[in-house]
Amino acid sequence: MAGEQTVVLGIESSCDETAAALVTGGRRILAQRIASQDADHAPYGGVVPEIAARAHAERLTPLIDAVLDEAGLSLGDCDAIAATAGPGLIGGVMVGLVTAKALAMASDKPLIAVNHLEGHALSPRLADPNLAFPYALLLVSGGHCQILRVDGVGRYRRLATTIDDALGEAFDKTAKILGLGYPGGPAVERLALEGDPKAVPLPRPLVGSAEPHFSFAGLKSAVLRAHESGAYTRADIAASFQQAAIDCIHNRLSRALERMGEVSALVVAGGVAANARVRTALEELATSGGLRFVAPPPALCTDNAAMIAWAGIERLGQGASDPLDIAARPRWPLDPTAEPARGAGVKA
Repeated sequence: MAGEQTVVLGIESSCDETAAALVTGGRRILAQRIASQDADHAPYGGVVPEIAARAHAERLTPLIDAVLDEAGLSLGDCDAIAATAGPGLIGGVMVGLVTAKALAMASDKPLIAVNHLEGHALSPRLADPNLAFPYALLLVSGGHCQILRVDGVGRYRRLATTIDDALGEAFDKTAKILGLGYPGGPAVERLALEGDPKAVPLPRPLVGSAEPHFSFAGLKSAVLRAHESGAYTRADIAASFQQAAIDCIHNRLSRALERMGEVSALVVAGGVAANARVRTALEELATSGGLRFVAPPPALCTDNAAMIAWAGIERLGQGASDPLDIAARPRWPLDPTAEPARGAGVKA
């Protein structure tokens, strides 16, 4: 672990959130800023990569200046510059990584190229100093849905992934079908509060199967058919979809935990982890299995630069840094040795 006074500047630009943050080795977030692109992408019902990359290029430098000013620090006061180097929308990733390279070169500071998924995987340790390795991790976001055993920094064993769509993607698609706008996850969660989770007979793909992988494509299709039938209210569809998703998570995670061995806690991270119903269901599962449940505060679940800075601190503490010619990566699995899951649309 890096010293408590270590300060790392983190940069995040993998999708549609432009973010910068300053974090210390003592788990203090000195400053953080996020520039949302929701309004830019709302007319299209989803993220447009070209628009996202342009927005990152316009907003990143002012955000970095703002966090340095807020913390009363200069670039020279930082011990390293950490930036998302993948996976993600390659245009946005390149904007953040090139900016970090320029800052590292100008300040003669180490560059740390962070795997965005590792940022999520380690973010619970930023919020909880008592979280020890190894722990079970459910990583659920717009682009990823995985179950991993986290044995240490850079040491991940993937037990399950989605064979088609990620859960966050399914939430966004459901929101689009129901005309709820973008971003879809929070909108579906709000509407679900008004509906009956048992009203619509929706499938639970792969529930009961031997392998612990996920599948949400069929659930999305069933939501579309239910909406087009006109037989159900939007609130009932939202509530039933959310419950079906939770049932899938519960079953798949239970199966994975059987294969994982002894762990210190059940941890959830990623954008979908901000969903209160998902958290409650996972906490119940952890309690029934005698595990401690850990979830970062909602602000650290969605894409943010504090988690990137913290991952940089964790790696810096191991003496790691990266060359200035390191490339941005649109795909970057946490566990490159994991056996491929069946399915043409696997998100590794």
